[in-house]
Amino acid sequence: MELILSICLFASPGTCREEIVSVGLEQTPAPVQCMMGAPPVIAEWSETHPKWKVTKWRCGRAGSAGRDI
Repeated sequence: MELILSICLFASPGTCREEIVSVGLEQTPAPVQCMMGAPPVIAEWSETHPKWKVTKWRCGRAGSAGRDI
């Protein structure tokens, strides 16, 4: 499972992209496990990337960034 974050620069809100972040679970989690584990991962990512704002996010299967679960 991966988190697909939609992020935009604080200084330039029109500059946006997607960032893929591993949820760090050993096994392939069920979508509900990904959804429940996402907030702390997003918070940690946000702390280490202070110029970016997470505008939305979703869980996806590893390697399937273009598709939702």
